[in-house]
Parts: sequence; structure tokens; C-alpha cells
Amino acid sequence: MVRNMNRTVKGLLRTTLCVALSAGMLAALPVTPAEAKNAPVKKAGGIKNVIVMISDGCGYNQIKATDYYQYGKTGKQVYEQFPVQVGMSTYSVGSYDPALAWESFDYVKNGPTDSAAAATAMSTGKKTYDAAIGVDFDGNDLKHVSERFEALGWSTGVVTTVQISHATPAGFVAHNASRNDYAGIANEMIKSSKTDVIMGAGNPWYNDNGKKKATAAASDYNFVGGKTTWIGLTEGTLSVADANGDGKKDPWKLIQSRSQFQKLGSGKTPDRVLGIVQAATTTQQARGGDAYADPYDVPLNKNVPTLAEMSKGALNVLDNDKDGFFLMIEGGAIDWAGHANQTGRLIEEEIDFNKAVEAVNKWVEKNSSWNETLLIVTGDHETGYLTGPGSDPEWTPVKNKGKGRVPGVQWNSGNHTNSLIPLFAKGAGAEKLLKYADEYDPVRGEYLDNTEIAKMIFKAVK
Repeated sequence: MVRNMNRTVKGLLRTTLCVALSAGMLAALPVTPAEAKNAPVKKAGGIKNVIVMISDGCGYNQIKATDYYQYGKTGKQVYEQFPVQVGMSTYSVGSYDPALAWESFDYVKNGPTDSAAAATAMSTGKKTYDAAIGVDFDGNDLKHVSERFEALGWSTGVVTTVQISHATPAGFVAHNASRNDYAGIANEMIKSSKTDVIMGAGNPWYNDNGKKKATAAASDYNFVGGKTTWIGLTEGTLSVADANGDGKKDPWKLIQSRSQFQKLGSGKTPDRVLGIVQAATTTQQARGGDAYADPYDVPLNKNVPTLAEMSKGALNVLDNDKDGFFLMIEGGAIDWAGHANQTGRLIEEEIDFNKAVEAVNKWVEKNSSWNETLLIVTGDHETGYLTGPGSDPEWTPVKNKGKGRVPGVQWNSGNHTNSLIPLFAKGAGAEKLLKYADEYDPVRGEYLDNTEIAKMIFKAVK
């Protein structure tokens, strides 16, 4: 989208920051935090684009298990080659004690965050209570990174494989005392926010197998703001916000079919796109069949886009704004598979996410450069307490059984954990994140806190 002069911020922040947040495993650091603190900071000139990719619920062993299935070894993911690699703490209320975490097997089961508080922390730089969406402990609105970019006149968007008003996408756009107010959150995102791209599931007219429903119940419309909002979207009559600052309301272009998402990845695009895939809750994880079967034994839904296809479409809309943009991309159902201890579907979802990271990486190299782009990959928390078989009271490694074979794992919880998760970064300004990694874990090494993602970005865009 080409912004008018009211949204152009000339002379400001010309470097691209592309932040992609997902979880993976921690390798030896090519650049250590200590080295980064002592090294001179390269003057990059600021931020142009921010892309945040989040692999919801994914920690070190989720990535390792997927690596073994995909490649038969670790180290092959794009983000595993990034020069900056540190750990990240995720707690909402309380703390993470590195010593206790490795002295007691059950320690990390205590005090985990939820996705709402974790997303809010990464988006605003502030800790808050579980279930809070963009508000502090007292219920006061916090400023999102996306709102900072919108104030500068730049485009913003969120993409997910779960419902658009679920905790993580909501936690980067909306403000609400409870993540469970899905209709209220969706209405804020769709009707009141200045967001330019929203993509995800929650389609009231389709089930989890991608099949059209005969009828839709009133509750089926909650994730898209209720029936009135949805009908207004489908008919093009919904009253929405002025997203580009020209004094006129900017209607959404609603897309639903996979072919529409695929087409959006190239060529000219509408100014604002709301993409609601033809699935109820998740693009793939919640589909029918044996949910505990090996990966891909149950055929995938063919009518929904992959996360890579959604990501390419979102980028093609947002990169028309020559001033810059903010984009959050989430692999949301990795968390859902973790809650259910579904190893096969966890691997499917993580592979889908990994391919999206590859697509974003290619976009940077084709349409930008590492001199003006920073790409970060992390998660919001770990889910399921995934370890190698035979763990407890000690920890055993995930067992590699070769490419194309499900590795040996053990689930130790059906909930989130307080475990550290990894963060990967490459490109302009990456070394600045290392300066925040001033805490040390005896196994994972240096780590930062999830609030410090937003703090680094806010500081860079001042």
C-alpha cells in the first residue's frame, strides 16, 4: 500500500528491522553477550520494518524433535544459522531461577505464563497478569509496538494459524482485561484498530475439517466479532477505522479461499486485507482423524493456506508502504498440539512454521537486505514439558530415530512450563539484543527476558 504524505516520516529510521519470533534450540553463540557489550554499536539509522514470528508453545526440544524428523539431525533450520542465539525467560508473575530449574525436575511446572501475558510482554515491554491483553496489572492500556509504528505512519499486521482474536495475535493489537472476550477483542481489531493486515482462522461458516457448515450457531461468530460484524464484512458495509491517516475510513478486503491467499503473494494488492481461512479453530491441528498418528498420516486440509502462503501475502500487502511496517506471524497450533501431547501434529505444525520462516528469510534477501533487516526467532513459552524418554528425575535427550521417523520423546505435562526458550537473531541491530542478555543459566547460557524484545524495539524507534 502506498501511504499518503500524512503517513510519511521522512528522514527517520531508514534501516529495516525484520523481527521474526519463534522457538528453537540454542547453539554455541557466534557472538557472545559480553563481546556485544564491549563492541561498538553500528549506527544503522533506525528501523524500517519489523516482522515478529512466534512459534507458540515451542521450546528447545520441540524444535529438536522436528529437526530429527525433517532432517535426521539438528542445525538445518534457517534460524539455526543465525549469528545471535540466546535464551529467553517467559514468566508473567514471579521469576525464573536458573539453579532451581536444574535442581528439581518439577520446578518449571510452577508459575508458567499464558499466551496473553507473554504476547503482551513482547508487544509492550511490560509484565502483566495471565489473561491480560495489552493492559497492565491495574487494567490500564499499554502501548503496543504496532501502535508505535502506526504513530510513525507505518503499516501493521498480524498473521496466525489459530483464530484471529486468540491470545497471541490479540496481544499485539488489542486491549482487554480478558483474553476470553473473543468477540470484543475481534471487534477492536477489525473495527477500531489501524491494523492493515489480519489473517487467521475463526471462520464461522466452516468446521475444523474445512467443510462448509449447514448452519452456524451464534457462538461460531465470536472469533470474528459476532454475526453482525461478520455479515458487515461479507457485504462490505461494516464501518471501520481510518488506517492510513487521510481522514477517510479504510474498508477491509475480505478473503477466505486458499487461492485468494496464494494470489495475494504477488502482484498488486488491496490497501487492507482481512483473511479468514476456511477453518473454524486452526488451519490443520484440529482437523479430524487420529490426532496421535504419525505426521501427515491424516491428510491435511487442502482448502486452507499454509503459514508460508499467508506470510508471503501479508508481506506483499505491507511492503508497499515505503516508510515501513510491523508484522507479527504466529504458528499458533504448536501450543495446541503440546497441550494435547500430540507428537505427530506438533511436528506438522512446527514444520509449517519452519517453512514460513524460510519464506520470510527469502523475502528479506529478495526485497530487502541484511544491512537493513533484523530477523529474530523465538517463542512465547514452552508447552507440554517435552523431554527425552525416561526423564524424571533426571533429563534425557530426545532420541533421534532418523529422517522421516518420529523421534523418541516424553511429555511431562499438559500445560505451559516456566522453561527458558531460545531466541535467534540476524541482521541490522541483532547485537543490541545481546546487550539485554545479562542473566545466566547453567545449561542454556546467557538469556534475556521476553519484555526486552519490545524494549529494544521501542528504544530503536525513538
